[in-house]
Amino acid sequence: MALDDAPFDGHSDGRLDGRFDGPFAVCVDAGTTVIKAVVFDAAGREVVVCRRETVVDHPRRDRAEQDMAAVWGAVAAAVHEAVAAAPGPVRLVALTAQGDGAWLVDRRGRPVRPAVLWNDARAADVVREWRAAGVLARAYRKNGSLTNAGLPNAILRRLAVEEPDALRAAHAVLTCGGWLFLRLTGVLGIEVSEASAPWLDIGSRHYSDDLLAAYGLVEHRRLLPPLLSGADQVGELTHEAAAELGLPAGTPVVLAPYDVVATALGTGTTVAGQATCVLGTTLCTEVLVDAPDTAGEPSGLTLAFGPWRPVLRAFPTLAGTGVLDWTVELLGLRDHGELSALAAGSAPGADGLRLLPYLSPAGERAPFLDPAASGLVTGLLFAHRREHLARAVLEGLAHVIRDCLDAAPHRPVELALCGGGAASELWCQLIADVTGVPAVTTEDSQVGAKGALLFALTALGDHQDLGAAAAALVRRDRRLVPAPGAREFHDREHAEFLATRALVASRWKGWRADV
Repeated sequence: MALDDAPFDGHSDGRLDGRFDGPFAVCVDAGTTVIKAVVFDAAGREVVVCRRETVVDHPRRDRAEQDMAAVWGAVAAAVHEAVAAAPGPVRLVALTAQGDGAWLVDRRGRPVRPAVLWNDARAADVVREWRAAGVLARAYRKNGSLTNAGLPNAILRRLAVEEPDALRAAHAVLTCGGWLFLRLTGVLGIEVSEASAPWLDIGSRHYSDDLLAAYGLVEHRRLLPPLLSGADQVGELTHEAAAELGLPAGTPVVLAPYDVVATALGTGTTVAGQATCVLGTTLCTEVLVDAPDTAGEPSGLTLAFGPWRPVLRAFPTLAGTGVLDWTVELLGLRDHGELSALAAGSAPGADGLRLLPYLSPAGERAPFLDPAASGLVTGLLFAHRREHLARAVLEGLAHVIRDCLDAAPHRPVELALCGGGAASELWCQLIADVTGVPAVTTEDSQVGAKGALLFALTALGDHQDLGAAAAALVRRDRRLVPAPGAREFHDREHAEFLATRALVASRWKGWRADV
């Protein structure tokens, strides 16, 4: 899934001002629409940020695909530019990427078909059937994750019907990170966090034949690649990849957890009870917990990572900064900054204008699952202006974050915010006010890449554990506390948000022509 694919102008931010210490690390954050290669110095400071855009194809309204070779080409180009701009020798490459989807390769490691992405909705009917049959609830008791249409189990079931020849030709179903690690090192595998949902018995962290049987995918078990954990996540750059990247063959390459986990690590969320929310294409609210809990109402994802005990409870919504993009275009604004400034002209509550921000064609997946979910504006009157809509959009998304926090097993004492949306102090303050939890940000602009760096340095033995790496390299920036006296107002607003959603949820499917 994509977390922070902010738009940009040009390819590279160039070298940032300041004096930096080597040796240097290049950390790749391969998002859905933007690939970033970030050079960090030994103190964990960003030195260079290089970017390349990638294209998402939509052959049908409910489809989202990417050319796998083009994604690799964008990564190679971004890393090559970053290496050339680094002030000194590059010691290692670390990698995090969008998760989920289905990236099929044959026995020679070549793409079988375009990658099916995390936000593809072709398998929505599969998920509905599984839900009605109780499959999702049974799987959650073993897996701790609620399947949605963008996960590979649902996608494989759909491809088995629509494209059986593609599955026969495939040797493995990878993720974006696994595909890029294969191209970099020649090693075929999947990192544990990416395999957690939907394939693993989350208690044992092994593939589950019971889950495969529940999904009707026993005959496709051969497509599951080796699990990579601990030392297996460290490879060496091949001669072929080295030539494309401008680095020596044999350079260490570390496959970090996918972007959902990496961003949490990058904010310093390394201890059970800490929490992060990524304000990106996905609003991903994440809480680190000591152990998986598969009781209770199925919701969200439970992600193991590396050889460490804690697991991440993640609630990656389909509502995110795409809603801001839509509003910017609708109101004729230039960017999110203008939207935030416009929203500042409205009082809290937007004079009664409210928004359910479920605009994705795939509906919503966290903290509840409904492929038919859609947006709704209520309370609209002649007196409302552009600033009211801008405010209602930001507040609606803040209520989505609160909804996710309420579904988490523990209420955090702080919520680290990152992603492109964290640039808006107004929105960050709104989130603190609506959730009632102090919001904090860090100095880093590339938090996913920073998380990959922390993981890589820990895997290579530079730090005893992730907590020590974060203590040494993550620097706090702002801390925003909830506005005094605002709690009662936002409690009422949140109750109205939930009541409105409950009222219309039974009508969603009838409103949508595509489900």
